[in-house]
Amino acid sequence: MKVRVTQVKSAIGRTLRQKRTLESLGLTKINQQKEHELTPQIQGMITKVSHLIKVEEI
Repeated sequence: MKVRVTQVKSAIGRTLRQKRTLESLGLTKINQQKEHELTPQIQGMITKVSHLIKVEEI
């Protein structure tokens, strides 16, 4: 299954771990979108920064 991940909140003031997780998802700006295959690794990253992103199934 594929998911589209959209950053909806800023990473300013977040921990370094959360910032790097957003970068590894390919998100650097608000409203930027990336598509990923839903693997266990991607699911874990989504869970860690769920308060900063919006996830949609494709």
